[in-house]
Amino acid sequence: MAGQGMHQSQNFALQQVLAPQLQQSLLILQTPLLELRNLVQQEMETNPVLEELSTELSPEERNGAEASAEDNFKEEFEKLATLDEEWRDYMAQSSSYSGRSQEAKDKRQFFFDSIATQETLQQNLIGQLNQAALNASDRKAAELIIGNIDDNGFLQGTLEEMTLNTGIPKEDFERMLGLIQTFYPQGVGARDLRECLLIQLEREGKQNSLEYKIISEHMEDLGKRRFPEIARRMGMSVEKVQECANNIARLNPRPGQIFATAPPNYVLPDVTVEKMDGDYQVILNGEQIPHLRISNTYKDIMAQDGNGSEVKDYIRDKIRSGKFLIRSIHQRQQTISNIAHQIVSRQRDFFEHGTSHLKPMTMKEIADAVGVHETTVSRAVSGKYMATPQGVFEMKYFFTSGYQTASGESMSNTSVKEVILDLVKNEDGNGPLSDQEIVLILSERGIPIARRTVAKYRTELNILPSNMRRKY
Repeated sequence: MAGQGMHQSQNFALQQVLAPQLQQSLLILQTPLLELRNLVQQEMETNPVLEELSTELSPEERNGAEASAEDNFKEEFEKLATLDEEWRDYMAQSSSYSGRSQEAKDKRQFFFDSIATQETLQQNLIGQLNQAALNASDRKAAELIIGNIDDNGFLQGTLEEMTLNTGIPKEDFERMLGLIQTFYPQGVGARDLRECLLIQLEREGKQNSLEYKIISEHMEDLGKRRFPEIARRMGMSVEKVQECANNIARLNPRPGQIFATAPPNYVLPDVTVEKMDGDYQVILNGEQIPHLRISNTYKDIMAQDGNGSEVKDYIRDKIRSGKFLIRSIHQRQQTISNIAHQIVSRQRDFFEHGTSHLKPMTMKEIADAVGVHETTVSRAVSGKYMATPQGVFEMKYFFTSGYQTASGESMSNTSVKEVILDLVKNEDGNGPLSDQEIVLILSERGIPIARRTVAKYRTELNILPSNMRRKY
């Protein structure tokens, strides 16, 4: 019983040790390339036994140094018995590490100092307001209005509410709103879409145009594209209403969006696929990840005599952690490479001809081929990108369900969407295809699909229903 209890205790202790390492391994697997580089650099700052191999080394030399670090792990570990000085004291006295730390801090600060800030809509409006000669009361009213304009350029809340909250006369708010509506961008400060479009036409001197009258008097019918109804009420042809609607569509329904501060989306592919000598080659991008090894500084430290157990335990823990990090990175790269090779092998038609030739492919199929669990594939492709002759695609893009055509071929739902999009692009504007007509056309091409599925795909493609696509 005592032996069994000791065995269970050892298993529990082992689980306690492995859990954080396994979590780190999974994190490394699912982290995108740019984030992984930052993660590794953070690990280097907290684990002094890690050092980056020189970029001047050739790939063969780097691989050799990393392999040597793996092979010499046991040898280095045995030398820990000769250690005697406090590691933290040694690190505190080491000018090389303190210099590196300061350099890292300087680089980090320079990076943040170099980030360009983009002017917001509100800042731009305040700048325009500063050009106007206003008394204190008017300026306060104008600033309150600007503070209630959202990122799309529309005024949120009513002037009545502002009057109740501040005690400033409504007439003052109306005058200041009229001033702000003359600011750039055209249409800013509107209370709804109708007013926004009318302001833009007024700024262009088109108060007497048919477009202005349609927006002013028939906005609801215009939004629902009831062109025959508008034509009947205005006593003109449907074709003329269509022409006016086309002109109105050129106006900006969200003027404030030109100041949107959406962060730039930088994508660094983990994998590049290139065609060489008639075959597709998978090239793994590993240059962005620091190539690590256990520092050679340890060889000198290990040679010193008379160190205590605390130092041994500290360095033993750091070496284990460092080795596990190196192995986790290697495993990540190998897993992504194996998955990428399977994608290229199974989706050759896509690489040759594009999206319409994408074949159905599940993560389970790839997991079975690679010899890992399906969740491992899911983590490995999450947030990872592949640069191909057809463009840059997220690796998840290649995993899609599909349909069995009448000829027995497999067709992905992405390819079916491409067919639907192509049908709509080439349809007769006077008689746009209904969902049921699209179903019949696809059926004739050997693609069995339900009408509700066509409606779903059409919505995902941002395609309007047939009655709203009609052109006169």
